[in-house]
Amino acid sequence: MNTLIENMKGCLMRVDCFTVGAFTVNTYLLTDEATGHAAIVDTGETMELVQRLQTLDPAPDIRMILLTHTHLDHAGALSYLQDEWDVPTYMPAKDRPLFETLPMQGRMFGMPHLDRPCGRIDHEIYDGFSVPLGETTLRFLSTPGHTPGQGCWHDDADIIVGDTLFAGSIGRTDFPLSDPSLAVESLRRLMNLPGAMRVHSGHGPMTTIDTELRTNPFLGYIRRERNIPGPPGFSWAPGT
Repeated sequence: MNTLIENMKGCLMRVDCFTVGAFTVNTYLLTDEATGHAAIVDTGETMELVQRLQTLDPAPDIRMILLTHTHLDHAGALSYLQDEWDVPTYMPAKDRPLFETLPMQGRMFGMPHLDRPCGRIDHEIYDGFSVPLGETTLRFLSTPGHTPGQGCWHDDADIIVGDTLFAGSIGRTDFPLSDPSLAVESLRRLMNLPGAMRVHSGHGPMTTIDTELRTNPFLGYIRRERNIPGPPGFSWAPGT
């Protein structure tokens, strides 16, 4: 799956999705069409993403690796990617404690064969951080709740949200280090983005901000706050 979009400055960015691993996680290759510079967003937990990227022709000009958060299905293959592409890696700073559990996360989730080395982090980043990818500017929006540092990478038209939001659902908030109250606020913040923005989630199909704002059963509390027609949804955390 890929989309080719034109952002508000007239620059083109291509979004290619690769669904990999035991958790069918969506990983992404973002390519600035003007320069060919590319970024990987999230990793899967096996060699599969490396192998699939190696088959592309022409080979992608990968300049960086970006993480939305550091559960093993999103960051577990980091060291494999870095063995192939020795490029800077950017991680939400507040996910550092979770990242350091990668060597035991498999056991934590009952799958010890999935314990993984951590890999290398070059830059710990915070809300509002931006990085150039060719002529495209990628910005980091902090949306904690699923994990302490969970966040989203976006330009003017597309946003890679990790496990913050799914088509018709949201990321779980019952894991170690999750916080439902933070997720409530993060989703409010996410729903302030332009309605036409394409949402690329960590699992499942692409959607848009407007579609989720009007139909997602977990966002009924936001519809009530904003007097937006739609299903009432249900309460899943205090304040919803």
